[in-house]
Amino acid sequence: MDRAPIQLYTDGACSGNPGPGGYAAILRCGSYEKVFSAGYATTTNNRMELMAVITGLEAIRWTQADVTVWSDSSYVVDAVEKGWVFSWEQKGFAKKANADLWQRFLAVYRRHQVRFVWVRGHNGHPENERCDRLAVAASQEKNLRVDEGYASVVGAKEA
Repeated sequence: MDRAPIQLYTDGACSGNPGPGGYAAILRCGSYEKVFSAGYATTTNNRMELMAVITGLEAIRWTQADVTVWSDSSYVVDAVEKGWVFSWEQKGFAKKANADLWQRFLAVYRRHQVRFVWVRGHNGHPENERCDRLAVAASQEKNLRVDEGYASVVGAKEA
């Protein structure tokens, strides 16, 4: 059964770096649209950019989906498209930031056929602008979540 291609629009936001942050993702397949967002008390912009992609990919209910990810994050797009993340993986993510999220990303990335398109942020791309607004709003919610991956790295450095 052929399935329609999926468009995944993503963005992350952080007030301070680290600071309160949020992510948003818009998943579209044909006429279906699902929107995701969440905020965290203390995190980084790169973690939120990556979390948006992961959340969107994890929401896809079948394998081998044809997915195009639209992101304004050079960090995420370049890491995948230039192959850096695969090199980091071969080296066990030694001394790499966000290893927990990159490992989670690779697990879901490999279930699908994914390509990335970089878009300039704050440049009028409708879905990117929408994701930005949603991510910022998520970062400003009350009772923000704890970014366990970030907290464990900071805690280890302080110990």
